[in-house]
Amino acid sequence: MATFISVPLKKTSEVDLAKPLSKFISNTYPAGEEQGDYVRATEELSKLRKSAVGRPLDKHESSLEVLLRYYDQLCAVEPKFPFSENQDRFKVCTDDGTGDNYTTQEHYKSEMLKPFTYGSASLPNLGYEKTCVLFNVGALASQIASEQNLDSDEGLKTAAKYYQLASGTFSHIKDTVLSALSREPTMDISPDTVSTLSQIMLAQAQEVFFLKATSDKMKDAIIAKLANQAADFYGDAFKQCQYKEHLPKEVLPVLAAKHCIMQANAEFHQSILAKQQKKFGEEIGRLQHAADLVKTVASRYDEYINVKDLTDKINRALTAARKDNDFIYHDRVPDLKDMDSIGKAVLVKPTAISVPMSQKFTALDDLSGDSIPQSILEKSRAVIQYGGLQTVDQLIRDLPELLQRNREILDESFKILEEEESTDTELRTKFAQRWQRIPSNELYKPLRTEGGNFRNMLDRAVQADKVVKECYAGHSEMISVLCKPEAELGAAIPSANPTKTLQGSEVVGVLRTLLSNLDELKCEREKVEIDIKMVQFDMTNKFLTALAQDGALNEEAISVTQLDSIYGGYTQKVQQNLKSQEEILGKIQVSHEEFSKMKQSNADSNQREEMLKKLAAAHDNYFELCKNLNEGTKFYNDLTEILLKFQTKCSDIVFARKTERDELLKELQQNIAREPSAPSIPPVPAYQATHSSSASTTPAIPTPAPRTVFQQGKPQPPARPPPPVISSSTPSTSAQPAAGNSADAQIPPAAATPSQAMGAPTQAQGPPYPTYQGHPGFYSMPMPYSAYPYGQYHMPFMYQPSAQPAYPGNPPAQPSGYPYPQQPFYPQQ
Repeated sequence: MATFISVPLKKTSEVDLAKPLSKFISNTYPAGEEQGDYVRATEELSKLRKSAVGRPLDKHESSLEVLLRYYDQLCAVEPKFPFSENQDRFKVCTDDGTGDNYTTQEHYKSEMLKPFTYGSASLPNLGYEKTCVLFNVGALASQIASEQNLDSDEGLKTAAKYYQLASGTFSHIKDTVLSALSREPTMDISPDTVSTLSQIMLAQAQEVFFLKATSDKMKDAIIAKLANQAADFYGDAFKQCQYKEHLPKEVLPVLAAKHCIMQANAEFHQSILAKQQKKFGEEIGRLQHAADLVKTVASRYDEYINVKDLTDKINRALTAARKDNDFIYHDRVPDLKDMDSIGKAVLVKPTAISVPMSQKFTALDDLSGDSIPQSILEKSRAVIQYGGLQTVDQLIRDLPELLQRNREILDESFKILEEEESTDTELRTKFAQRWQRIPSNELYKPLRTEGGNFRNMLDRAVQADKVVKECYAGHSEMISVLCKPEAELGAAIPSANPTKTLQGSEVVGVLRTLLSNLDELKCEREKVEIDIKMVQFDMTNKFLTALAQDGALNEEAISVTQLDSIYGGYTQKVQQNLKSQEEILGKIQVSHEEFSKMKQSNADSNQREEMLKKLAAAHDNYFELCKNLNEGTKFYNDLTEILLKFQTKCSDIVFARKTERDELLKELQQNIAREPSAPSIPPVPAYQATHSSSASTTPAIPTPAPRTVFQQGKPQPPARPPPPVISSSTPSTSAQPAAGNSADAQIPPAAATPSQAMGAPTQAQGPPYPTYQGHPGFYSMPMPYSAYPYGQYHMPFMYQPSAQPAYPGNPPAQPSGYPYPQQPFYPQQ
């Protein structure tokens, strides 16, 4: 599929520009030292033309550079000489009196196309010369692009660059050819033809970008858009070629095939996108359309382009998609008209043609004369128009502020990470194993690595800024000279001609004589070459005569004798010419060394030449500085947005970590509060210790149940007051029964109740459940109101079972049945 169309070069006969230009200079300008400089400049122009269009050019960038230099020189010379058919003062002529003869041979050719030739035209017009040279620039650019290795990234970039250059040159010819010529242009450079060529080159450049995106494995959506745009470009080129009968018949099939192939590639990659979006019916529909397109190419244009690999790839994808849809998805396949159109992405455009086209261009008159060279004036205007030193100074002043802003954002991001990490380390040290979460220093490693990369980028940017500032410091003086007005600029350039002091010197005369002799030798050699080509001889009669006379044939001896007789004189001439050439070259080398020494010793010319070089370098460095500074400003601004996102990311993760830390702290505090601890048993009251020591039969005090641990600082309930002491002495007479009941009072000991036999208890008998606060199951019993609780006769009511007798010595029962004596009533104050 890698078939690309290239345009061959136009051919011309040799024309000596030096003679008519020198004659015009001699008739127009007064004789003097400067006239000789101008004549030598015209000779240089004539040699440059011979190198550019008078010999076969290799398909290489160096050959293209020669063409570009010649075109630039033509543009520089055009306003200085009246190159026109309507002006009789000057006309470029060949030796036979005809005008500059440019043979119009159009070879539209791809790998399978054959040359196609048309007639010739001659015009004594510099505009025609410029147009033809520019046509050759586009043609050679297309050839260089077609020779690139498209399997490598460098080859793809170079091919795309030169296809766009070719498109730009043909487009420029379309816009300027009618105004450059005073007659109807020939078919090859007519606006319709060069417009078609420009469109073809643009389509091929877009295809190269498609190949680059495919090799880089970019997203299928992007690749589909690039292929669809290339298909449109090829379609437009095909429409323009349809009604042009002078084009080779092979051009149309190639363009039609390329249109179908690019459209098939677009459908194929769009089907992959549809599959990713779960649109399986659309996937099958697009693959079917792609299969139909490559089938059309294979059936109609197979002799020009091979699409077997693409066909197999599409058919495999279509088979797999149909199988999956039939067995799994059962999605409806839409019609082609119902599917969304594929987008387009234009990544190419014709290269704009501006003079000078060559980066190494220097006008031939830049180093001659005492006035300001035209190229220096143009460079000065360009620098002033761009803003001069003020633009560079402002950009340099902005850099530190942008750098400081980025550093502050990055430092703040690291600061919030370090603060959170420090807090996490302290808590981990405090809680040890209980602090169970990922350490911050491990969690922040990716962020620190990313931040370290940003810091390294800033460090490298600082170094780059330093280099730019040093470059500016080294060229600021010459840049300031370029920014001056024309009068001040001319005063700053030394007014000396580098060859003025060498005029009339012996060395210059010898060099001119030797160079003239060398040209004569060249002409003599060319004449000998023509004579040798015109020699014709037939050895048949010699061989037959020798065979008839001797009966045998000594072919070698006869051939040597005959060739010596015919070419012997030419051989001697060639050898003599070579010998003379060696002698003249040796003399030229010696004279040139002397001339170089004399030129180097010329201080004025050297100063002027050095100044012009510095000014030219200052122009280039100025625009390079502006470009670098603008790139640096854009870098810092883009990096600020990235660092702000990085800072937001750090803030978000630190906030999440703080939230997690607070929740973990709360959980740890709750767990510590729930942990059990040893209860604090209150001391045994004194009355309990006394009775237990005096009565050995009294049962031991039961061990109280453990208390629930309360938070530290919570007030404990007060100790229970001791029960009242009941005396065991004989009851008073008031407590004795009445006389009438003496019989009842005398109860034998055997008849006493079990409780009486057991004796009075030594302590109060409480209820059969826990009676102190804090013990599980504690119940607060109701107590009657008394203004003087716990007095001698105000003991709290204690529950006693019915089977338990009253304590001995109890006071007599009250009539009301209440176990306590009736208390006097005291009114509330």
